[in-house]
Amino acid sequence: MYTKAIPYTDYNGLDRQEKFDFNLSKAEILEMEMSTEGGFAAKMQKIIETYDFTTLIREFKSLILKSYGVKSADGKRFIKSPELSKAFSETEAFSNLYVELATNTQSAIEFCNGIVPKEYRSEEHTSELQSRDS
Repeated sequence: MYTKAIPYTDYNGLDRQEKFDFNLSKAEILEMEMSTEGGFAAKMQKIIETYDFTTLIREFKSLILKSYGVKSADGKRFIKSPELSKAFSETEAFSNLYVELATNTQSAIEFCNGIVPKEYRSEEHTSELQSRDS
């Protein structure tokens, strides 16, 4: 689970800062990996190696919306739905996060590592992304 405080200005001109939760379960990661030709991790690696920023930006948007949800009060569920994702995508908080991930490698690494279970985090990919930013 990754919780991020995102500052933004709402459509009434009010400055806000809210915390938003993002998470991908083991099952969701498995589905992403198995439903992508050659595997999702390999696809992302190729995007990084070829500097395919157009595709990378699209993948960030997808990851943000796929991982966004609301934790239940009892902590037993992480609730996601197309409606919740659409509502979040219509906020300036989403826009600010999207721009941040697209323009700041360290933020992108932190987000990607934060949304996946610890056993899926890859130091190798983190190092490669960091070296590309240098």
